[in-house]
Amino acid sequence: MGRALIEAVLRDSDLRLAAALEVKGNPHVGKDAGELAGSPCDVKISDDLAKSIAGCDVLIDFTRPEGTVAHLAACRKQGVRMVIGTTGFGDGQKKEIADGAREIAIAMSPNFSVGVNVAFRLLEVAAKALGKGYDIEIVEAHHRHKVDAPSGTALRMGEVVARALGRDLKKSAIYGREGVTGERRDETIGFATVRGGDLVGEHTAMFIGAGERLEVAHRASSRANFANGALRAARFIASKQSGLFDMQDVLGFAKKRDEG
Repeated sequence: MGRALIEAVLRDSDLRLAAALEVKGNPHVGKDAGELAGSPCDVKISDDLAKSIAGCDVLIDFTRPEGTVAHLAACRKQGVRMVIGTTGFGDGQKKEIADGAREIAIAMSPNFSVGVNVAFRLLEVAAKALGKGYDIEIVEAHHRHKVDAPSGTALRMGEVVARALGRDLKKSAIYGREGVTGERRDETIGFATVRGGDLVGEHTAMFIGAGERLEVAHRASSRANFANGALRAARFIASKQSGLFDMQDVLGFAKKRDEG
């Protein structure tokens, strides 16, 4: 994702790459960030977080939960806005991000693809229209190196459907099945995970009824769509002082909310 973001920023006419970060000890530290995208840009990859973000407007973060939380602390201190595409946060880490949004503007989404976020909207419409009588299963597939499961996007799909149906996902979700499981409960929202090869990301939500099945699916063929969506989110929060937003806000789907 870092490489895809660099490529996208360097192609953009109204955004400028101000810094690129890596963890200490990474062999890319000190090299020209643009070389990773085939276009040198005189921005050196750094492992000095505080120094790198000084003077930046927005930090785009696709890392790991512990890295994001560390970046959040630095951004709060320097007043730098954040776009967060990291997934796998625990409840405590999510609270830290929500607390940080009282001081800086944050756009956070498990998936910054515009297509995926349109799919979220379609899922809400479908769940409300179909109502009871349809079994809901969500299947996701990613590359073999992905460390969390189900994906954040799959979980968001489940959250969208559960909310539309007035259910609590924590009580309704089933993460895989094995052995004699008994009959399916009506309120269940099932999740299945596939990991292999270099799959970028595939998500399918199925509404399965008597005699028919409706599917809302999204398949990513490259990471460019995630990077372009993240840049769209960066533009959106550039003028915000504080508040926690997501791609539904960026795309104009969400209801108006208070913001700083």
